[in-house]
Amino acid sequence: MTQQHQRMTDKTHEPTESEIHAFISENVRKTWIVLKQFIEEAYGLVSGKIFYGAKYGWTVRYRKSGKTLCSLFPEEGKFIVLIVLGCEEALKTLPMERELSPQTLRLIENTKQLHDGCWLWIRITEPDDIDDSKTLLQLKRKPEKANLNG
Repeated sequence: MTQQHQRMTDKTHEPTESEIHAFISENVRKTWIVLKQFIEEAYGLVSGKIFYGAKYGWTVRYRKSGKTLCSLFPEEGKFIVLIVLGCEEALKTLPMERELSPQTLRLIENTKQLHDGCWLWIRITEPDDIDDSKTLLQLKRKPEKANLNG
């Protein structure tokens, strides 16, 4: 039995940031903001919203030079960080048992490597859940800014 996750799927209405904040839970709202600030400050990227389709709904995507760093999918009460790792990047995660949580390591091990990468759908339900996402983003692309503590 698969669990359904409510997403923002009205293609005719692009959600505002305040609508996204109201949709995700108060528990992870600050985490959403912290992760977005981290990406924008560390990589100098500006987000853009796109409709990913009827199944996935709206996403906040971070891209540079046509390459996506990550996408954030608001869900009712939580959100997802989608990070696509290339084959070499995915291999670099194998010796990272001290830097990544057991849950994220299992996700990497159980995610099939496709021709365009290893698609990691990381569900954020608690504030501490973004630590692994930050680590993986830094593995995927070296940040442009030196001071990343936070």
